[in-house]
Amino acid sequence: MEQFDADRPAMLQRAKDAGVESVLAIGSGTGPGSLDCAIRIATENHGIYASIGIHPHEAKLATDADFAELDGLAKSEHVIAWGEIGLDYFYDHSPRDVQKNVFLRQMKLAESNGLPIIIHCRPSDNSENAWDDTLEMLQEHWAPTKLGGILHCFTGSLQHMRTALDIGFMISFSGNVTFPKAQNVRDAAKEAPLEKMLIETDSPFLAPVPNRGKRNEPAFVVNVADKVAEVRGVSPDEMARATTNNFYRFFGLHEKMKQ
Repeated sequence: MEQFDADRPAMLQRAKDAGVESVLAIGSGTGPGSLDCAIRIATENHGIYASIGIHPHEAKLATDADFAELDGLAKSEHVIAWGEIGLDYFYDHSPRDVQKNVFLRQMKLAESNGLPIIIHCRPSDNSENAWDDTLEMLQEHWAPTKLGGILHCFTGSLQHMRTALDIGFMISFSGNVTFPKAQNVRDAAKEAPLEKMLIETDSPFLAPVPNRGKRNEPAFVVNVADKVAEVRGVSPDEMARATTNNFYRFFGLHEKMKQ
């Protein structure tokens, strides 16, 4: 994303200095026209993996040519996941029926390429809940594939988490777990099975305390690990080791797993 254009090499070095050894760069970018953005970064930098996909914000821009391009990009050696995909009823940048159609079409492409999916889900402020629609679609169209996925930047309820766990999803916690009003996220972080947890930053958004309000970056994942460890009553090192191994195991990168 453009927020890193001025200092991307330095930002990646800060991540390494903070102890981050592997990164999954989310490749939804700014939509059609930038679908290979994460692959380009992964190609140029050791320890970075890529995903591909069309975010629900840009669903209305998707064309048949874009889906064909994604199907080709999925064959890249750097691509290990498909996403972010899903539903966003908060901003509604794309009509909801279009979001659902693009979500479903990408699930089918991800299945045909044997890739797990990374889910973006953000509900509206009223009673219409994107979580219910997202989980219903996942149960109907994705659970049978047994490919699993990740609920990225989890913000849902304990019941939403339990439903996702039942169909093979990992639960990923980001900087908002440190926000004072995000008790529901901390409750989920406390209850989630340790072997099903991941941590992330959602850079450049949602910078964790003590950097809230600033541009987020991968080095700040340390703050996420610290908070989740505090919530669970374990050491930051234990949390870091567990979530790292969870990442490698989920994506079949067993040679990188740590003792």
